[in-house]
Amino acid sequence: MMLSLYFLTETPNMTTKQQFALSSDLISELLTGMRLRGVQYRRVQTGPVFGLGFDDKPGHAYFLYLAAGSALLRTDDGKLKELKAGSAVLMPTGGSHQLLSDARASFQHIDKFGVAPLGEAVSGVDTCPSTHPTPSAVLFYGCMEFDLGGMQGLVKLMPNTMMAVTEENNYPGLMAIMDAMKREICSGRIGFAGILARLAEVAAAMIVRGWIECGCENASGLVAALRDPRLARAILAIHRHPGRDWSVAELAAESHVSRSVFAERFKATIGVPPLKYATELRMRLASQWLSHEGLSIDAVAHRLGYTSQAAFSRAFKRINGQSPGALRHRLS
Repeated sequence: MMLSLYFLTETPNMTTKQQFALSSDLISELLTGMRLRGVQYRRVQTGPVFGLGFDDKPGHAYFLYLAAGSALLRTDDGKLKELKAGSAVLMPTGGSHQLLSDARASFQHIDKFGVAPLGEAVSGVDTCPSTHPTPSAVLFYGCMEFDLGGMQGLVKLMPNTMMAVTEENNYPGLMAIMDAMKREICSGRIGFAGILARLAEVAAAMIVRGWIECGCENASGLVAALRDPRLARAILAIHRHPGRDWSVAELAAESHVSRSVFAERFKATIGVPPLKYATELRMRLASQWLSHEGLSIDAVAHRLGYTSQAAFSRAFKRINGQSPGALRHRLS
């Protein structure tokens, strides 16, 4: 969609450096809120012929690092992607897929293979036949809940498969993180499972950042706002102060445009009016604080600026389809 002439003329001139700094702040807000929970890692060694199948896991993400050898990744749309040693893959929507030695190889579900515990939340799978003492491929993968906090809506805009080759310039530092993961899994030192979980968060954040820096494949919605310094101002303000009772006029002032132009541009880009976006953000944060941080309903209501628990509960049920008490009860 072409930008409104009024939107362009009412926006103050910004240098490229200023625009980059503003977008960087919003991207940092996104990456800071990203969490991988319930991670289960497996180290897999294969022979020259192999096929591993993985189920569709809504609300989860798959993370894969091919440390040695080569493989084909077949996604649920039937497309094949070639992986080589050093390739890292993030599948943020948890889609079903297979890892194959070649396109004609048959596959078995990963749970059909025997596993050997390597530590808390880490196990080993060895499909390499005894006649091949040296594995043809070595890979590490994890399946986890993928939580972007207040920016959870960004997940549905991401591609099903986000690939990174660690030596490419778009992913500086990723090779060091992958090497550290490999050392932790192989060494089995005390506390290595917890360190792996943190390294996986960093690696996934690097892949998401590289995707954004490469233009997000021209995705729309919130992704487009990450590239728009005018909308980024307002969205960053909402995320930094979710408990504030924002008005459209105040958010327009953050963006340095008129109220009408801001409201029109925000809805056209994000897909919802600005105040609805702010309310949905509060309820996503509320769900996160109630389910993962163990805050009381009253504490969450206070943190988000509600004058009473009843007002907060009504808003929560309107957005999430259940009361905060019902959510706590379901999780207990």
